[in-house]
Amino acid sequence: MTPEPPVAGDQFVQSLARGLSVITAFDQNHPEMTLSEVATRTELSRATARRFLHTLVELGLVRTDGRHFALTPQVLRLGTAYLSGLGLPAIAQPHLERLSAEVGESTSASVLDGTDIVYVARVATRRIMSVGITVGTRFPAYATSMGRVLLAGMTPPTLDAYFEEADLKALTPRTIHDEAGLRHELDRVRAQGWCLVDQELELGLRSIAVPVAGSLGDVIAALNVSAPTGFDDLDDLVSSILPALQGAAEAISADLAQVGTPSQR
Repeated sequence: MTPEPPVAGDQFVQSLARGLSVITAFDQNHPEMTLSEVATRTELSRATARRFLHTLVELGLVRTDGRHFALTPQVLRLGTAYLSGLGLPAIAQPHLERLSAEVGESTSASVLDGTDIVYVARVATRRIMSVGITVGTRFPAYATSMGRVLLAGMTPPTLDAYFEEADLKALTPRTIHDEAGLRHELDRVRAQGWCLVDQELELGLRSIAVPVAGSLGDVIAALNVSAPTGFDDLDDLVSSILPALQGAAEAISADLAQVGTPSQR
């Protein structure tokens, strides 16, 4: 279920929060829902959910056949303002394209949002997961190579706050999902400057990631190369991909410095 945001004093607009909860109730596992399903996922009454759904239909953000509801492409407008001000995707994209051509695998860039990573740029050579990955796709940070690179770049207090919020669970039999184990892994990632995740997000998928530094030297994003388990030796995967991946990250960091990008802009 989608929890309702906590009330934050007299500046909090509850109706807006409820309307947004209806939009975010739709995801890759629930692309189309009935009124009852929306009400259940948002913990709203059927009458309230109906009013918000039909308002969103009038705004063109939701479509309906009279029984089922689904988001329309107009929802993408809600993210346009953020993405248009985010210099990273535009700067990273050509570097990802060159990297993908060089290594022959899918490449991506992501940033951290809460306890998830969010893809902000991507070049796909093949479908490597059971779900499609596009710009805007989210995955739990702890189980991904890019997420661990981003977590390793956090300050200790920020990392402590992350672990207080994160819902750690095994996504595959190989997933490290206990705090102590993850902290140990993050220490290793921080020391070596890159991260390899072997079938922890989905069986059959490996990925290697490196950080992207902002102009202030802080970790603002991560790049990765994803590959199926065709490499028999993980050392071969690292040696064949890591140098090119690090070169792309350094080039992106340099471009960001040229435009004066101190953060995720």
